[in-house]
Amino acid sequence: MNPVPAEARIAVIGPHILDVLGRPVESIPSGQGSARLAEIRATAAGTAAGTAVNLAKLGASVVTFGAVGADLLGDMMLAAMAGHGVDTAGVVRKPGAQTSATILPIRPNGERPALHVPGATRLFRPTDLDLARLSGFDAVVLGGPDALAGFGPDDLRAVVEAARSAGALVAVDVLHPGSAHDFNRIGSAVGAADWFCPNYDQLLALTGRADVDRAIADVLECGTGGVAVTLGPDGCLVTDGTGALAHIPAIEIPVVDTTGCGDALTAGLLTGLLLGCDPVDAAWLGVACGSLVATGLGSDAGLTSLGQALALLRTTAGAVADRIGKHVEGEPVA
Repeated sequence: MNPVPAEARIAVIGPHILDVLGRPVESIPSGQGSARLAEIRATAAGTAAGTAVNLAKLGASVVTFGAVGADLLGDMMLAAMAGHGVDTAGVVRKPGAQTSATILPIRPNGERPALHVPGATRLFRPTDLDLARLSGFDAVVLGGPDALAGFGPDDLRAVVEAARSAGALVAVDVLHPGSAHDFNRIGSAVGAADWFCPNYDQLLALTGRADVDRAIADVLECGTGGVAVTLGPDGCLVTDGTGALAHIPAIEIPVVDTTGCGDALTAGLLTGLLLGCDPVDAAWLGVACGSLVATGLGSDAGLTSLGQALALLRTTAGAVADRIGKHVEGEPVA
């Protein structure tokens, strides 16, 4: 991996979804009934926008690429991202299309049923993304290629190959629940990437396997450099393909909302890798970031900074936090 500057430059490509969340929702009132909630928020979310916001909070300089509608929701999306310091110059606006959006009634235990409009994400096209603009980045995240209906298998692989040939570390995530059809379309892009970061259910659905070890092996056999699998309340699994599969346990925290935890884990993992951490320590940082996001409402809640994530990590894995801290300070790591 190339040396990383003090402030990593990262490009994020894919779905930009405006989430409208309310909590706590115990039931939907019947008829014209109403219910009072403690909190309602609108946030920039999705496997591109949500990850971009978390990366910016962790100290990266982030540019995001995708599509939103020429509507009020799109205005809100761009304003929300800009408020976190994300450069949205790569986001195109699609006249006549609605910005992708989700309504999330958050249950008291943090679960999140979703009501979703795919919207402008499906209208993002290869002609909207100049691959030459992917040069000069330390990392590129292709978030949710399965949701980019305008990109064929060759288009998706071309994005990954352009980023890697320009010297970037490339990670791929997915948005949808997953199917064999999805994997047929995105598999060549996943195989060309350095990292693949699905959740447990997505990985099994994509590969058609019932066993997670076999599913991870399938992905590695495609050529992917490493796999990090989020396990919800059980933490994550991580391997770079050269060693044993490591299980990183969850960090016990009060759960408010699990929206965006996987995006935060991806952001933390990449941040750790760019700092020079080994994959296991980087995954620990990812778990800390995902845990913090779960303590607030929405994918941009809970997590505020790299220092905050390291402080939480010290409560569970102090030696790991110390090693990551040395990378941050540029000190030798034993």
